Amino acid sequence: RKAARLMTSQHLRAFTLADESESAKTEYGKHQFGQGCLIARRLVESGVPFVQVQRSGWDMHSNLWQNMPRTAGEVDQGVSALVTDLKDRGMLEKTLILVLGEFGRTPKINQRTPQVGRDHFARNFNLLIAGGGIQGGVCVGSTSSDGMEIDDRPVEVDDLFQTMCRCMGIDADKELITPEGRPLRIVDAGSPVEELLS
Repeated sequence: RKAARLMTSQHLRAFTLADESESAKTEYGKHQFGQGCLIARRLVESGVPFVQVQRSGWDMHSNLWQNMPRTAGEVDQGVSALVTDLKDRGMLEKTLILVLGEFGRTPKINQRTPQVGRDHFARNFNLLIAGGGIQGGVCVGSTSSDGMEIDDRPVEVDDLFQTMCRCMGIDADKELITPEGRPLRIVDAGSPVEELLS
């Protein structure tokens, strides 16, 4: 029943871009990530509560200078078009956008010749969060000048989750009980990043 419902869902129309203008497709970028962001807007518009758009290719241990301009450029174009489009349609305040990876990249360029790159770095990294009640134009926290250490206002993963829950009207401290009877809080610790909340 679930499979049949999925295959006949009205939300499937969001994946067809035939009724989108060429200017909209160009604005988002005529590449897979940009068109994915356009589909994300259409899915949100049709009532889908959670959408993920992925842009792979960030694991640049080598060929950094060759790959970064295209990869970053596609993300910049798609995300900025999505934020602008949602704002123009009056949907941004009800839509939370996060742009992040699972960890950061080393502040130093490695010496893997002939094509250098950057390696995994979990000590600190950044992300973009917009919409859903987030105050725009705010930067929280800073690193040392060499990017190796957090100098000011660290934000932990639980703080991010608390912030997301606040934006979505979810009680992050609510305790749920698993089928086995184990209590689980939605978010274990942390507190919302108040500087981001308008």
